[in-house]
Amino acid sequence: MSAEIVRISKDQPEPSLITYVAERLKAGQVLGMPTDTFYGLAADPFNLRAVKKIYDVKSRQRNKPLSLLIESVDQAEELTRPLPEIFYLLARKFWPGPLTIIVRAASRLPLKVTANSGNVALRVPAASIPMAVMKAAGIPITATSANVSGANECTTAEGVRQQLGQAIPIIVDGGTSPREIASTIIDLSDESGEWHLQREGAIKLQDIVEYLASQGCN
Repeated sequence: MSAEIVRISKDQPEPSLITYVAERLKAGQVLGMPTDTFYGLAADPFNLRAVKKIYDVKSRQRNKPLSLLIESVDQAEELTRPLPEIFYLLARKFWPGPLTIIVRAASRLPLKVTANSGNVALRVPAASIPMAVMKAAGIPITATSANVSGANECTTAEGVRQQLGQAIPIIVDGGTSPREIASTIIDLSDESGEWHLQREGAIKLQDIVEYLASQGCN
């Protein structure tokens, strides 16, 4: 059975459609959803069946953790161990936006989400649809790209339908992605307090280095 396409305005998301999508998430379904980078697979990270479904749908290796979209820094604090000061500096400057930050996960996060790594990757997206869905559902959502592992990431709902339309029940169509490059990933999980670039993407490393230098950080 092919996925249902739910078209939602990226500028003014319709409340009734947002509620419909949020209810499907809370019921344990895995959905295709736009973000401010590529389309992602959204699920309730606390629902272990939904998390397993993501790995099955993507043919993703179980030792690769899932990143999460969150609403705010306050929500980040609920999902993590005490955060270093550099986290707050980066979040203040680059969130909402395409910066993913890896930090130490709180024990309440399922091991399947962190792939037993003890870490979690978080991002506040500059995109109204996932933000509205998270607010309506009252939970963070997974953010791994909506494609088969190894295949191209999708910038449209049609692209998701072609790759995963038989494997997931709903794809939210919020139009074409505003950018065609992945988020930048900064790793703050090192106990020494040092930060590391894991992937340079939409935010340039030079911009991060210059900003942190201006704040007195190396």
